[in-house]
Amino acid sequence: MTKMREKKNADADGVGIVQTEFVVFAQPPDELVLESGKRLGPVTLAYEMYGRMNADRSNVILVLHAFSGNAHAAGYHAGEKTPGWWDAMIGPGKAFDTDRYCVLCSNVIGGCGGSTGPSSINPATGKPYALDFPVITIADMVNAQKELIDHLGIKKLFCVAGGSMGGMQALQWVALYPEMVRNAIPIATSLKHSPQQIAFDEVGRQAIMADPDWRRGNYYGHGQPERGLAVARMVGHITYMSDKSMEQKFSRKLKDDNYSFSFAPEFEVEGYLRHRGDTFVKRFDANSYIYITKAMDYYDLSGGRLFPAGTTVSTRFLVIAFESDWLYPAYQSEELVSELKIRHVEGTYCRIESTYGHDAFLLEVEEQTHLIKHFLTAGAERAGQGNA
Repeated sequence: MTKMREKKNADADGVGIVQTEFVVFAQPPDELVLESGKRLGPVTLAYEMYGRMNADRSNVILVLHAFSGNAHAAGYHAGEKTPGWWDAMIGPGKAFDTDRYCVLCSNVIGGCGGSTGPSSINPATGKPYALDFPVITIADMVNAQKELIDHLGIKKLFCVAGGSMGGMQALQWVALYPEMVRNAIPIATSLKHSPQQIAFDEVGRQAIMADPDWRRGNYYGHGQPERGLAVARMVGHITYMSDKSMEQKFSRKLKDDNYSFSFAPEFEVEGYLRHRGDTFVKRFDANSYIYITKAMDYYDLSGGRLFPAGTTVSTRFLVIAFESDWLYPAYQSEELVSELKIRHVEGTYCRIESTYGHDAFLLEVEEQTHLIKHFLTAGAERAGQGNA
């Protein structure tokens, strides 16, 4: 395995300037064996680390990103003004306190944030994989992360945590490696993808595939299918909000005072969605959108798959859901809580009042911070780590 180590500087408000690191593994003939039976290698994972590992490396929290996220969870990259996607939650004194814990986040395989995905070069052809990239699952993502954890010499994770698809990965960690996870915090997630969630993903995929610029996935070197990807993001973004949050943010406000009686975007919500779509295509790969949504659709830990028969689970759980989340509604988190009770697994469930919809896991910082800090402190005391 190889990696690039880069310097990090902390500041008073957060973890400061950070840079991405990389680990390479699964060199042929020891490729990563996927759930499909296909093999992938070599594999690169991009990751970032905030805080320091203690002497026995028992204070590591693995933070897992949602669908369009990446390894840059906190701090700032040099020259950029936008912090990592969960910066409000990671840093000194924050929910995931880097004065006490070492926080790690990696970009998933299949993504486009530095980890191996369909836009990566296929060593067999010297060209981007495109649709030659094998179909992956959430379990494949976690098995790749396990390689990173092993490489860093971590025997047991203090906690795995994430919202949405990040929550799926957290639960998949427990299903695959229960002996390695002391605590788990799945947020705004479920035990399986529902027909409605699969349906929205399929609409996004079809929007991309219907764009002539998609070229059956072989658009590298030509420019990606921007309109199709933008529409996919627009549809997805609607599901991340709620009726109340859209009413509060936009209502029926017009960009100008009167109707234009045309098909130009005249409602503020139309302009907002177009802006979100146009911004998204500048940072995300269309094929990664197709592959990652398919991985989420295959995800299913229901029916006893979370705790396979014969496994012993000592992991503590903090399950968080949000009242207005209609993409991953609270009842789906409550199904998880029922599984915990059936298996006599220790768990705490919190349903937070919020108008933000599914995006609440990124926005409801204060209440999540209170819950998570208390949960982690209790876990550290139980593990005999004191102040970690």
